[in-house]
Formats: sequence, structure tokens, C-alpha cells
Amino acid sequence: MYLCMQMKRIILITGGQRSGKSQYAEKLALSLTPTPIYIATAHVWDDEFRQRILKHQQRRGPQWTNIEEEKHLSRIQLEGRVAVIDCMTLWATNFFFDGSEEQPVAETLEVLKAEFDAFTCQEGTFIFVTNEIGSGGVSENAVQRRFTDLQGWMNQYVAQQADEVVLMVSGIPVKIKSNENI
Repeated sequence: MYLCMQMKRIILITGGQRSGKSQYAEKLALSLTPTPIYIATAHVWDDEFRQRILKHQQRRGPQWTNIEEEKHLSRIQLEGRVAVIDCMTLWATNFFFDGSEEQPVAETLEVLKAEFDAFTCQEGTFIFVTNEIGSGGVSENAVQRRFTDLQGWMNQYVAQQADEVVLMVSGIPVKIKSNENI
């Protein structure tokens, strides 16, 4: 556990696939600073995914500093800046598939929590994007169930740490936690 004395703000933006999470996060970051940081956690799996990434980069424009980091967010020094971390689901995937099928989800979750704590123990505004992958029911696939558990528990952990949580529904932001609610 890290004891942080710096000024920081954590915002979690969650929702389903294509709910508008990334665009909302980017718009929010630009409302807070003219020169935000975009931290991409995706591993490029194939050409189609590479094309998605290129579209995202083109949409953002030159005012963004783009950093690609699949796992070790704590290596990135924000120095009081605003950063969008897109996305926690892909970030968790990178850790999940590093372990063996026998590795307990709880072990991977502890690694993720430690990395999150180390990264957010600095001055800055952190806008995390994540997916609500467990909203569609229980998968018949054991690996998918294990990952859904991991992602759900990590989402809960970050939401507890967050100053603000926004649920995106069909492109509409619904604030479900804010400083006023604490």
C-alpha cells in the first residue's frame, strides 16, 4: 500500500462496448488541459486492431502526448498532468495472459492493484477508461469467467479509489459517484 501526499484526482469512466467512453474521456481531458497525455495499454493483436488504434490517434490530434505502455504504468511520470488511460480492460488482459491457467485470479488482481497504487501515487489527474464486461451474463467459457471476475474486482477497486465515476450509456454520461457524494 502506498501513502500518497500529492494532489491527485482519479476519474473512472465505465460502460459497455461502443458506449462513448473514450470520446467522453478525451473531451473531459481537453476541458482540463490543452495538452493532455494519452496512455494506450493495448497490445496490437492484428491488423484490424492496428487500424482501430490509428483511427483513435487521428481523432485525438497533435495536442496529445501519446504513450504506449501495456503493463507498467508506474514507469510513467505525469508531473501534475492530465492523463487518459485507455483502457483498464486491455491493461488487465496483458497481466491475465502472463499468468498460467492455474494462477489464481486473486494473485493477478493483487499485482494489478499494486501497479495501480504505484502509478496513482503521484500528482496528476488520472482518467481511467474501463468496460463493464460482466453485464451481459455469465460466459460458458471458463477462461472468460475468470477474466470477467478479475476485471469486475479491479473495476470495483478503482471505483473505490476514484473521486468520480461516470457510467456511459448510449453516448450519455451518467455520473454515479462524485466528490459531493463522498
